[in-house]
Amino acid sequence: MSSSPIYVSRLARLPLYAADGSAIGNLSDAVLLPSGAAPAPVLGFVANVQRRNIFVNAARVISIDPTGVRMRSGTVDVRPFRPRTGEVLAIADVFGQRVGEEVIIDVAIDLDASTNGWFAASVALGSRGALRRRRTTQVVPWANVGSLFDAGPEYVEVAEMRGMHAADVADRIRALPLPRRKQLAELMEDDRLADLLEELPEDEQIRIIEGLDLERAAHVLEEMEPDDAADLLGELPETTRQELLAAMDEEESTPIRRLLTYADDTAGGLMTPEPITLGYGATVAEALAVVREADVPIELAAQVFVVQPPMSTPTGRYLGFVPIQRLLREAPATTLEHCVFTDPPPVAPDLSLRDVAERLAAYDALAVPVCDSAGRLVGAVTVDDVLDHVLPENWRRKVRR
Repeated sequence: MSSSPIYVSRLARLPLYAADGSAIGNLSDAVLLPSGAAPAPVLGFVANVQRRNIFVNAARVISIDPTGVRMRSGTVDVRPFRPRTGEVLAIADVFGQRVGEEVIIDVAIDLDASTNGWFAASVALGSRGALRRRRTTQVVPWANVGSLFDAGPEYVEVAEMRGMHAADVADRIRALPLPRRKQLAELMEDDRLADLLEELPEDEQIRIIEGLDLERAAHVLEEMEPDDAADLLGELPETTRQELLAAMDEEESTPIRRLLTYADDTAGGLMTPEPITLGYGATVAEALAVVREADVPIELAAQVFVVQPPMSTPTGRYLGFVPIQRLLREAPATTLEHCVFTDPPPVAPDLSLRDVAERLAAYDALAVPVCDSAGRLVGAVTVDDVLDHVLPENWRRKVRR
């Protein structure tokens, strides 16, 4: 844990800032998932945006300080917040709970540097003095009060799995009977369940996603990588697929809809539609800052694609790419135009899986750009995208025996 815990009472009414620095609302509470004596994970925060309470995933928060809470990236979901079973609100549910002769008057949350996750680490206890004023008497670990909010062993199991690699969670889930899998899936946070689905075979993905209500399933799909979400949606009946796409945020569903227009075994069907893109005039320092962001997948952080505006896919004309090794060797002020590579050349969206694999092997490349007939970058196929399609379906089970 860090050395500077933050008290939830001081978070209330702090402004919430989007990734671009614009104020979009104010915080009102923190959402916790109690798990016995262990510090309770902070799943996210409740914020008042456009006169409604919404949920802000803790994974999208990059910093909290006295001036406000800043989001790392992504858009907010403006659908009304509804706590799920087992979740508690720090202010609404925890504050005021009696502990012996005292009551909980505040909750301290702390950042775990090893996981980048927020946890309720301790609580402040107080008693009422003269004129019913509250007087703080002591700060105690969450373990001293965790039993008051523990919803059962299944929540402890979910909390344990949070610290495991998604592949190991997939192994544990696969060993359980289907009803138990669905129960644990219901209790997982959306982003964690998304990570799990990406590690499961498609038939098991379908069983889990079909067991969720429409709104929850749409949220989980929004948390998945677009290419993985498209693969899953492509296996569902057309009616179900369209219902889920309609329930998703438009900004999240647009790249997935685009992927679904391509055949599965082509570059367009394989590609990641949101590679890192920058302009010719961007500096090495700016590029390194982008690939350093914690929510950028490792396979995408390996290279930056250089394009003309607009920067989002489909971009302006594709100009080349810069691998991260080159970025690390250049002076921070160097612009990307002085270190751009043009090989491997871009491929067309309809190029076959086999040809894409041969192109990656021929150039010893980690990714190949995918461009449309106008020379605009529409995505990138990474090595892991290809491996997921050329290896046998049960390869994950074999490698972890």
